[in-house]
Amino acid sequence: MSWELREHAGRRYAVLFHYALPDDAWAVELSEAVPGAGMGYLPGPALLAALVPDEDPRLEPTVRVCGPEERVVPYEIMRWFMEQVADQVERCRVAFESEGGEAAERPRGGGLA
Repeated sequence: MSWELREHAGRRYAVLFHYALPDDAWAVELSEAVPGAGMGYLPGPALLAALVPDEDPRLEPTVRVCGPEERVVPYEIMRWFMEQVADQVERCRVAFESEGGEAAERPRGGGLA
């Protein structure tokens, strides 16, 4: 797992990348970052989750809203999240084509931020 952090209007947000094995897809999740025990900030519970299929480029990526309560996501953070999703879609499609149909290895990411 890797993630990237961003601050906006005094709040911290995280985009987490991990492989969702049951879905055969990369998951890209947006959350509000939470303080970690001596580790800075960590991703919190997901607000939005995108699934990016990596084994069949004809399958369409999807985005779902997580949780039962209404949450506000600032426009700039939503743009940042969707850019991360678009980059992951591109990486998966390029890897699929260049590796003769093999799944994408791993997303780029800031690592343990």
